[in-house]
Amino acid sequence: MNLLLIAIAPVFIILIYVYYRDKYEKEPVSLLIKGLIGGMVIVIPIIFAEEFISAHLPLIFHERIGIAFGNAFLVAALCEEAFKLLAVYILIWKNPNFNERFDGIVYAVFVSLGFALVENIMYVFSNGMGTGISRAFTAVPAHAMFGIMMGYYLGMARFIVAKRMPYLALSFFVPFFFHGLYDFILMVKINWVLFFFFPLLILMMYRTNMRMKQHSANSVFKA
Repeated sequence: MNLLLIAIAPVFIILIYVYYRDKYEKEPVSLLIKGLIGGMVIVIPIIFAEEFISAHLPLIFHERIGIAFGNAFLVAALCEEAFKLLAVYILIWKNPNFNERFDGIVYAVFVSLGFALVENIMYVFSNGMGTGISRAFTAVPAHAMFGIMMGYYLGMARFIVAKRMPYLALSFFVPFFFHGLYDFILMVKINWVLFFFFPLLILMMYRTNMRMKQHSANSVFKA
């Protein structure tokens, strides 16, 4: 019970936080739950995709740094962010409740944390309480921030039709880059590289908070 609580609590704390950052027009709870469940379901194809790519990495990379790069960017970041974006597009993109830019952030975070919820349960039950506590302050917020990055550009793509394709591309490549960099720093296991881990987290927190403020300030529902 304690392990389950430590696994799910940080996810729902962040979900509630993002829900209340949507100040001017709340999203339907049913649609948010749909996004959350969608994020949980994509764990299955992600596992298969990651295993397939991981099995072929030795054909491309041979040294430790190369293998860490491949695992970070081509296995974790590529598969996870691609399926998250696909889930948002299939479940949310054409829904009429996606009616302002900030909504992209909300829906992308719910999908992203649906995935993080299942991933976190798996990690915590496999590795124990210490892992759960550390991930509550690192991996779970990171997935939320990747979702904010994705959702920011999805919001732009939805409502700036003339630049839709560039913004859709950014909705994948920006979280992909930061996700890959985050994982690479941890996977490469070089002490001086690890020095950049917390500065990266702080940078992502700053960027995503600014992105949320920007979309909130430009809300079409703002009085």
